[in-house]
Amino acid sequence: MADPGMLYVTMQPQPGLSLDQFHEWYNNEHGPTRLRLPQIFSNGLRYRATDGLEPIFLAAYDVTSMSHLETPTYTSLRANRSDREAGTIGQVDVRRYFFDHVSTLASPNFVPPEQLTDDEAEGRVLVYVAVTLKDIAGAEEAVAKWYEEEHIPMLSKVPGWLRTRRLRTSKLDGGRLEMVSLHEYTKVNGLGGPEHKASMDTPWRTEVFDKYIADKARRTYELFYVFGPGPRDLSSLSRLPPAAAFQDATTTTVPGPDSVISSYVTGPDGLRIPYRLEGNKDPKAPTVAFCNSLLTSLHMWDALVGILKVARPDLRILRYDTRGRHSIPSPPVPATLDLVSDDLASLLSALRIPRLHTLIGVSMGGATTLKFALKYPSKLGKFIACDFNVASSDANTAAWKDRIAVAEGVDEDGTGPGINKLAKVTVERWFHPHTLAEKKDVSQAMVDMVAANDVEGFRYGCQALWNYNMREEMKTAAVPGLFVVGDGDGKGALVKAMESFKDLLGEKGAELKVVPQAGHLPMNESPQDFWDAIKDFL
Repeated sequence: MADPGMLYVTMQPQPGLSLDQFHEWYNNEHGPTRLRLPQIFSNGLRYRATDGLEPIFLAAYDVTSMSHLETPTYTSLRANRSDREAGTIGQVDVRRYFFDHVSTLASPNFVPPEQLTDDEAEGRVLVYVAVTLKDIAGAEEAVAKWYEEEHIPMLSKVPGWLRTRRLRTSKLDGGRLEMVSLHEYTKVNGLGGPEHKASMDTPWRTEVFDKYIADKARRTYELFYVFGPGPRDLSSLSRLPPAAAFQDATTTTVPGPDSVISSYVTGPDGLRIPYRLEGNKDPKAPTVAFCNSLLTSLHMWDALVGILKVARPDLRILRYDTRGRHSIPSPPVPATLDLVSDDLASLLSALRIPRLHTLIGVSMGGATTLKFALKYPSKLGKFIACDFNVASSDANTAAWKDRIAVAEGVDEDGTGPGINKLAKVTVERWFHPHTLAEKKDVSQAMVDMVAANDVEGFRYGCQALWNYNMREEMKTAAVPGLFVVGDGDGKGALVKAMESFKDLLGEKGAELKVVPQAGHLPMNESPQDFWDAIKDFL
């Protein structure tokens, strides 16, 4: 049986600890590690004191069942701390409290903070009240009756009141009983106003406090950070010295002005989605995301991202490895364009990015980009879809099946995996003759990238390009888009194909830009020419 509750942690950094180090560790390691355990923690919220008292910082985690906190899944987090965590938390005065949930009353307008955008959630007010009881029979029952029948109903009339939760010292904690109430309010509220004062001055309240309550503590806080399962705090990271770089089995950070976070999130079906976040450090900065071609990694965009970071320092940049690049959940299921679009939506949710400025995708990523624009228009400002088709064909499906057979066989000398053979012929098919002849380092790097793809991931990932047709659906598009293609893609055949459907996008159609001396991956083969093609639209 579930016994929900809360892990409530107060923290006061010691004078020698940099606040940037404290926040970067907490936001990019400690909190996300816990939010990756949704079976235990349903959210994680950071608060800052507004009453001038210490400890200044508070973290509150709703726990699905308090018994989980006694399992190795949770206790191993503390037992296996990273060196960075051990070194940082040793400079913080920490107190942990375990509370069992008793009751909740919420406004009809209440939305949990984790379901809001950061702009909507940040600044919410939290009032913490804890009382200890005199050793009198029936004290807890009497105080609870007053809370439920008078005090909380009166608080609910205070302008801006959102929710009150009653908690009590958990069985995990032992010790003296504390009755805790957490009151949440909007940023602008009636605390201190007539309704609030009335709730604090009644005969029943006076009787309860005089007779049953031994001590009362009250703190006030404002919400300033909502955790997700993906590390995303570039701001604190950017103010740390190079020596503060961090790496473990899941996350790598590069501190300093050109800060980078490389980590992962997990999709609903268990798919691990690696990502890289960089560019503008402001968490409110507009974000551009990139969606790869099948058989490539997020590094296919390296050269273009280098240009983008110089030309558009106002943008935050998100790249990720799409479904099929790495191992996939078992039992494996064929990918679809709906599924890979949902993967991106899951990534954005985990990073608390409510809306992209632009999504840029190529090949299968181009088809994914269009599908995402059609399925999630509220999450996207505009899109750029490159070197793709709006519908599959029987011939293309047959070709993908042939390529699977090559990947699952052996290479040309009969000793290595067949993916090596597929990599060579794929890059020869993708790239423009000019790239193959004059940019051998670029083509060889792409061969190596394709050869590193997971074979089973490819087998099931490429099936997103089987049996799909967006020709009619794209007529309903509400998000503006730009189409781009390399002039040599399919020896020019894809230019004609994209010309044939560009006017079908929404009410106004889409412009088609053609990148010279480029094939299937123009942003990789000719990044400057590709940038010239998209910069005005972006």
